[in-house]
Amino acid sequence: MPPFADLALFALALVAAGVVSGLLAGIFGIGGGAILVPVFYQVFGYLDVPEAVRMHLSVGTSIAIIVPTSVRSFTSHRLRGAVDVDLLRSWLIALPLGAILASVIAAAISSVGLRLVFVCIALLVAIRMLFNRDSWRVGDRLPAGLVNQAAGVAIGTLSGLMGIGGGVLNNTYMTSFGRPIHQAVATSSGVGVLISIPGIFGYAWAGWGAPGLPPGSTGFINWIAVALITPIALIVTPWGVRLAHAMSKRQLETGFGVFLILVSLRFLYSIYG
Repeated sequence: MPPFADLALFALALVAAGVVSGLLAGIFGIGGGAILVPVFYQVFGYLDVPEAVRMHLSVGTSIAIIVPTSVRSFTSHRLRGAVDVDLLRSWLIALPLGAILASVIAAAISSVGLRLVFVCIALLVAIRMLFNRDSWRVGDRLPAGLVNQAAGVAIGTLSGLMGIGGGVLNNTYMTSFGRPIHQAVATSSGVGVLISIPGIFGYAWAGWGAPGLPPGSTGFINWIAVALITPIALIVTPWGVRLAHAMSKRQLETGFGVFLILVSLRFLYSIYG
């Protein structure tokens, strides 16, 4: 068992992560998972959680925290009238289905595999955001029908595997079809709600009875970490919403891209460093 002083230091690190995740939830319409997953990975490693389940536990715990932060962010953005409610309604089945599929895949994939999924998706999105050009648009309007449903399932699945609320991928999806970044960010908060709620049940099931899980865990979700971070994240999320609506399109894109690259490098270091 680590000394009390060290545990207190890591508790402070979790509190700081809660502040950052809340800001990110508001600014980018994401649940903060992109910062929480690497933080959890380090903390759980220090607490001697086995490598075989550490990344899974990090992702599952992040998914659980996304529920309240996404709801809070969605409420704030909707009050500003920026959310595409019709798109969310069209994904009421597709996004949860993708989240459940992600938990099934997570039950079978290795820790390294899960980290590589995170890195690959994050880097692709970062390149899209940093070097975004109008000529990169796929079209001028969002798809409908089966293509739209397939996009929802894909966003739900990949986001569930990364431990994020879907904002990373939905922002890219919507802006690729000409939607304003501010509308994409606002709508992503609702995407996070539809992914994270079924994701909780999926990751609890996927890790049920797994060896080496720390106290306070239900499957791949650690409720102690959830209890520490959630209240703080909820308080600061509206601050992020205000920042998002005060920033320009290019500032949002650049900040988002740089952030994703830093997180990807950290995970690559954990694999090959």
